[in-house]
Amino acid sequence: MGDIMTKKQKKVLYRIIAAAALMLALHFIPARGLLKFGLYLIPYAVIGTDILIKAAKGIKNRQPTDECFLMAIATVGAMAVGLIKTGDYAEAVLVMLFYQIGELFQSVAVSRSRRNITKLLDIRPDHANIERDGALVKVDPFEVPVGSIIVIQPGEKIPIDGIVTKGLSALDTAALTGESLPRDVGEGVDVVSGCINMTGVLYVRTTKAFEESTVSRILDLVENAAAVKSRPERFVARFARVYTPAVCIGALLLALVPPVVRLALGENAMWADWIYRALTFLVISCPCALVISIPLTFFAGIGGAGNQGILVKGGNYLDALSKTKYVALDKTGTLTRGVFEVSAVYAERGISSDDLLLYAALAECASSHPIAKSLRNACKAELDRSRVSMITEHSGKGVTALVDGKIIAAGNEKLMAELSVSSRQVDEAGAVVHIAVDGKYGGCIVVSDVIKQNAANAISALKKAGIKKTIMLTGDRAAAANAVSSALGIDEVHSGLLPEDKAERVKSLLEQKGKKERVAFVGDGINDAPVLALADVGIAMGALGSDAAIEAADVVLMDDDPEKIAKAIRIAKKTMSIVYQNILFSLLIKGACLLLGAAGIAGMPVAVFADVGVMVIAVLNALRALIVKKI
Repeated sequence: MGDIMTKKQKKVLYRIIAAAALMLALHFIPARGLLKFGLYLIPYAVIGTDILIKAAKGIKNRQPTDECFLMAIATVGAMAVGLIKTGDYAEAVLVMLFYQIGELFQSVAVSRSRRNITKLLDIRPDHANIERDGALVKVDPFEVPVGSIIVIQPGEKIPIDGIVTKGLSALDTAALTGESLPRDVGEGVDVVSGCINMTGVLYVRTTKAFEESTVSRILDLVENAAAVKSRPERFVARFARVYTPAVCIGALLLALVPPVVRLALGENAMWADWIYRALTFLVISCPCALVISIPLTFFAGIGGAGNQGILVKGGNYLDALSKTKYVALDKTGTLTRGVFEVSAVYAERGISSDDLLLYAALAECASSHPIAKSLRNACKAELDRSRVSMITEHSGKGVTALVDGKIIAAGNEKLMAELSVSSRQVDEAGAVVHIAVDGKYGGCIVVSDVIKQNAANAISALKKAGIKKTIMLTGDRAAAANAVSSALGIDEVHSGLLPEDKAERVKSLLEQKGKKERVAFVGDGINDAPVLALADVGIAMGALGSDAAIEAADVVLMDDDPEKIAKAIRIAKKTMSIVYQNILFSLLIKGACLLLGAAGIAGMPVAVFADVGVMVIAVLNALRALIVKKI
């Protein structure tokens, strides 16, 4: 019980039990008149005092038309009708009792939902370990400057983003990515805050301040998500503002007009009957089901997506995702790993492939460019940097260097043309690095980006999710872009694009789409930030993505898995389906019961179902949005 309910909820439960017990006891006590009225006031006061107080506060604050006001008027009126005419007070107490049971139920359901999501995102570390004088000292993560060495023991959360400088371990990344398999890390590997160190001790050099680390950004996104309202949520808020006063006026007219008309016709006014109908009308009219279940559905949908490593910044983006029909994707880092590998070496006569690769790797030994790294990684021989001197960077073209007394040039066709060296024409996908040795062409090396293992499945899943067209927008060469596009089954490809060109392509898509259709763009680089902000839905790759891209995006995929794009769309569609189910169900049931209540066919028991029963069903339906694992 302690894990299920809060203290406040327990108090409500005890009051419900006490009121129910008193009602049962009163059933066996033969009492009439004022004595009976006084006895029934006891369970009514036990179960309804807080509602009456809230209603009074609402009137004081000039917001009298909430459900507490409606329940107070309806039940007090029912007690008055019982005192004046029927002598029956049980119905009024039971209405309040069932209302409190329904409120308790939805309160527990919402609390459990929030606890599940809070537990899911309970990734904020309490401290960071810093080694001082041979001992570990716990400090506040906010106090750790960038570049510090922190120590993470097995079982502890990584408090700040950084790079492993010493140690081997496996990380539990489930809280960030939803991925159950641990991730092995060692020296030189980037690690992000919020992951749990499982096995060995890790020494990590921090690369960000705590407030800029992954864990802080995630928590900030989730905490602010509820503030961004969707179109259905805004509709419900506007609807409640108009609907509640309207039904109050309707109930008042129902209580006054028919009796007055009957009096004018010389018939019995039947005041008690029409007041009872008006009170029933008020109970039925409570908009609890809509007001509670719609925001709860979006909250559950955002929480369920977060459980799968998909961070959605607000309910309006779930709404937009559900209508997405066009998905434009960046190539590098989105569909490909952003990790370059040497895919081919073409050496001219008189030079071996190994020597060509060695010259290129030595010439590029000082560069941090991904292509330079791939050349060094592919070279089998040990690189002795003392063999290299006079390294000159040619911006946008390549490098020249003196290697073992030979002038080595490594770069693109523009560098070869600048050096008056005729280069080979290569049509293969990937970046081509041409090599010249002492002014003579030595050959070329093709460096290709590696397609992500599940990229093809991701494109297939998008089409199954109802996407009309997938479009790749990349700054890469046409050959490389077309090779990736054909391998993955992408519908349309545009290559050689600058950031402003990508923005123009997305603008064109936005102009072509239907009125109810949406365009999503998926990217990861800093140059993608403007396009992410421009699209109806911007989706950023969170693990490899730049801070600018993550800030500009509406949805963040924490593990860079492109298959999560389709999953995010399916989660959004399920969430919106539940939202519309609840709206339609609530309005139909309440509309029917309001007509029956006004006609005198439905009494208080039907009113209780129309209020409490519909709310409970809607809340249960809303919580289905949390279940997204098998979507």
